[in-house]
Amino acid sequence: MNDTQALELLRTLVSMPSVSGNEQMVAEYLVRTMSSWGFAAHIDAVGNAIGSIGTGPETVVLLGHMDTVPGHIPVRIVDGALWGRGSVDAKGALATFIAAAARAAASGRLQRRVVIAGCVEEEVASSKGAQHLAQTWAAPDWCVIGEPSGAERVTLGYKGNLRLALQVELAAAHSAHAEASAAERGCAIWQALSAHAQAYNHGLERAFDHVLPSLVAINSASDGLVQRCELLVNVRLPLALPPAAYLAAIQELELLRAVEMQVSGATPAFVTERTSPLVRRFSRVLRSVGAQPRLVLKTGTADMNVVGPAWGCPIVAYGPGDAALDHTPEERIALDEYWRGICVLEHVLLGQ
Repeated sequence: MNDTQALELLRTLVSMPSVSGNEQMVAEYLVRTMSSWGFAAHIDAVGNAIGSIGTGPETVVLLGHMDTVPGHIPVRIVDGALWGRGSVDAKGALATFIAAAARAAASGRLQRRVVIAGCVEEEVASSKGAQHLAQTWAAPDWCVIGEPSGAERVTLGYKGNLRLALQVELAAAHSAHAEASAAERGCAIWQALSAHAQAYNHGLERAFDHVLPSLVAINSASDGLVQRCELLVNVRLPLALPPAAYLAAIQELELLRAVEMQVSGATPAFVTERTSPLVRRFSRVLRSVGAQPRLVLKTGTADMNVVGPAWGCPIVAYGPGDAALDHTPEERIALDEYWRGICVLEHVLLGQ
């Protein structure tokens, strides 16, 4: 595994469109590529790309995801950065995993079994790929989740997530009358959810401890007899407030008592121990390459929230890339950071 191959792996991955639910082309490419580099590779029952290399008393899982959010960004290298949808979230991390594992094995010093998992549907509520692994795989000795932390930072936890579809129905009425329309009720419901979050967050300094609702979509319509307003709301939840507790709280709000509500993607927050052997391993390696380790908590949600509680093993998230560029038209990964990420992870895999 040389630098040319590692760059081609990243460029090819980013060049292949793989919006959630359409990851097969990427999975097939990864299986071919990993097989050519000495991995035992296959596509599993739900479409995950799986590759295994090395032997030893420990099994390590490096779990990334192949899917991206929609939005085409032309793939090109400009000023030392590779642009393209998924370059940061999170094909850069997945390419880092494969390149680092291949290099560690080629060195002849790898003393553990390393399993790469390129999962499907991380960017949607199903987390289909990670859910399948959590339910069917035995817990590894340790696990690294592929998400952008920056090559010199390690992520210890993610907020929970809840997606709500809310619908208001009212008898149609003339706009000159005093009654609020369904659209106005929908706006008031969103304002009530925002006010509830502001009250909960009062006095809490860290964003990681906040309730963070966002209005994803709002639509209203009338057939002349019935007015309807539909809201799609996504809520990031803190460790102290599981999805069930949040739902119970908002259902007490006056405006939500008669509202039809559908819930999807109810995922609790998850945080790993700062003193775990894996965190210490990453910290040692980062210091050895001249970096000052930074341990962070993220306000998003990731596959760590799925497999972390199920496996109960030491776990962190790691990967090159600036997470502020996730899902934006400016998504790009600095290649020097990609090389640093490969170097760091290779040392982590080889360490004792």
